[in-house]
Amino acid sequence: MVAENQAVKGARKDLFSRALSAPMASDGGRLHMAAHSHHLWPDVTLAAQIEAWEDAAGLADHKWDKALGEVYPAAQALVARELALPSPDSVVFAPNTHALLTVLLSAIDRRPVRVLSTDGEFHSFRRQAQRWVEAGEITLTLVEADGPDFAERFLATARAGDFDLIFVSHVFFKSGYVFDRVWDLADLARPEGPWVVVDGYHGYRAVPTDLSGVADRIFYVAGGYKYAMAGEGAAFLHAPPGFGPRPALTGWYAEFGDLEGPPGGVGYARDASRFLGATFDPSGLYRFVAAGQMLEAEALTTAAVAEHVAGLQRSLLTRIAAGTAGPLKDAVIVNPPGNGPQARFLALRHPDAQTWKTALAARGVVVDVRDDVLRIGLSIYHDEADLDAFCAACGDLA
Repeated sequence: MVAENQAVKGARKDLFSRALSAPMASDGGRLHMAAHSHHLWPDVTLAAQIEAWEDAAGLADHKWDKALGEVYPAAQALVARELALPSPDSVVFAPNTHALLTVLLSAIDRRPVRVLSTDGEFHSFRRQAQRWVEAGEITLTLVEADGPDFAERFLATARAGDFDLIFVSHVFFKSGYVFDRVWDLADLARPEGPWVVVDGYHGYRAVPTDLSGVADRIFYVAGGYKYAMAGEGAAFLHAPPGFGPRPALTGWYAEFGDLEGPPGGVGYARDASRFLGATFDPSGLYRFVAAGQMLEAEALTTAAVAEHVAGLQRSLLTRIAAGTAGPLKDAVIVNPPGNGPQARFLALRHPDAQTWKTALAARGVVVDVRDDVLRIGLSIYHDEADLDAFCAACGDLA
């Protein structure tokens, strides 16, 4: 076991042996450089997936006693420890963040809901927000997410406006920009509005995050697909007490617990389960718990993994600048490492980004592209040899 205050010594490929050795249909091998997109699953998640199946088969109807009575609380506890939340009861899970966002908006009584956000949010919010505007459900003010003065511009707009909901990313999915002043928005948050929702999907288990000082005022949404290493089916929301006590969209799982509501009306739990939906596939939570407990057992803290990745990022950027990665030297580094928190991927802007991605895929190298931005995501299963192989593949690009 690695001491918690000690840096990770080298890559932990041993924890990902099955995913790293899984054959590609095309050429029998791959180099996965997209940990920010679909993080490889550690070996322990296979055992967790099998456990979920065996519980369903062996326990049948009673599988929910374990899924909701043991696995679900363990998942809540992992999130609470990672984010320094006062209580795991403020955490609610759902199959995806879209489900959580729609339930959350339904808890705001006025229409249209006055929303402030940016032009750099992920598609689960972007598309739905556009449709809500069309339907007259919301009015939407967007702040351009690019530029060195973004933080000041966004905070100034939030403070000057009359909004019901403020939605913004901690780490932006396209650029990798870390909005580390997002927590300043907690000063504006009130149960009667505005509500502040922080999209933490690219920050959770990527950037050390302590919500202890703002947990009573800020919503935080993330999930298992990225750096929690657990895949789909395990999105979660931290919901501050007293905010949104009665969502209009509500599933029957929200009937459990200590309920409150008007006489003869629909009752809701006092904790975050007020945002619960209905029957779901619990296997994602099994994997979420297995991956999270593995990270804790191996002392692979977010800070330790981030330090490992930061070293690889600096090494890769040095190679790119030296021309070792071929034409990548001509790209603009959108999120160069600085003094503050760093995203777990490098974003390189170039008109040929789409072409590079396609050509690398043909060579068995997995990266991804957002418009003209090539994204390279590194994790605890990468080492210098992977950088050598990646640069060699890039050196052949036209």
